[in-house]
Amino acid sequence: MTTPKNYLDMTRPEARDILLAAGHKAFRAKQLADWVYGKGVTDVAMMSNIPASVADDLSFLTSSIAARTDSRDGTTKLLLDLHDGCQVETVLIPSPSRVTACVSTQAGCAVGCKFCASGLGGLQRNISSGEILEQLIHLRQASGTAPTNVVFMGMGEPLANYEATVAAVRAIIDPERFGISARRVTVSTIGLPAAIRRLAGEDMAITLAISLHAPTDELRREIIPSAAKHTIDEILSAAGEFYQARKREITLEYVLLAGVNDAEHHARNLSRLARRLRCNVNLIRYNPVESLTFAPSSKNATDAFINTLRENGTNATLRQSRGSDIAAACGQLKTGSRG
Repeated sequence: MTTPKNYLDMTRPEARDILLAAGHKAFRAKQLADWVYGKGVTDVAMMSNIPASVADDLSFLTSSIAARTDSRDGTTKLLLDLHDGCQVETVLIPSPSRVTACVSTQAGCAVGCKFCASGLGGLQRNISSGEILEQLIHLRQASGTAPTNVVFMGMGEPLANYEATVAAVRAIIDPERFGISARRVTVSTIGLPAAIRRLAGEDMAITLAISLHAPTDELRREIIPSAAKHTIDEILSAAGEFYQARKREITLEYVLLAGVNDAEHHARNLSRLARRLRCNVNLIRYNPVESLTFAPSSKNATDAFINTLRENGTNATLRQSRGSDIAAACGQLKTGSRG
């Protein structure tokens, strides 16, 4: 007996071909998509119009929930066991206007940002597009709420797992699968110029976010050692090509670290970079990580930083931290964490 293939790893034509080869009618493909993508149902026994034999050919969840933690602010974090023992975390962030799913693209991370928990154990492996999409299913089943927005800001570097990330995005924005608007999908990258240029050629009107975190190459290399591979100029040049191709403004993400990158001159330099592409700057409060020595910027320093950006013509916002009490906020996700 053959092992069932992961349905969420497949395109719609691939799933249809599997069903046809197994002797099922073509209309079963649409029915199945309605259950899995539309309703978040992955148990064939609960699919009233689907033959039980479909489970012989297709599997719908290859991962399982190892732990769930819920924040006082309504955020939910899930630790997932993958089929081979690797683990990833994924987060659901509800708000009055949207329900945002934060998904991981790798088990662990090789980037090595010194202020981030995800890279503490290094990179275990890339995960498949289906394993990315399973996070959306688990979050929906755990909360009873379907995400309206998706951010690729969990564990890992999305563009270092390019094919799986793009395949997952295509499923998310496909009207016959998850059906989420491309404008509600954000892919965050540390800045891989070749991959950014490649992404510019994809027909997807998603938002691109660059995790910059420093306004100079020298400082960036200190807090992100792997940043030595590419200069800020190279990254912004690639981002400019993305903007020209997709006509979507770029977001620069910037974690404020007390005494490291939060001075007035840092803000002025950051504003000069942002004006090159008419970028928005998304400032992030540093969320403490056990064993790391960084501290969040004070309120006064944060306010002064924002004011300097705005005075220099840069649109800047301060991201509201959610889920920090359960280590679910930006920079706190890691493998083997149980809340």
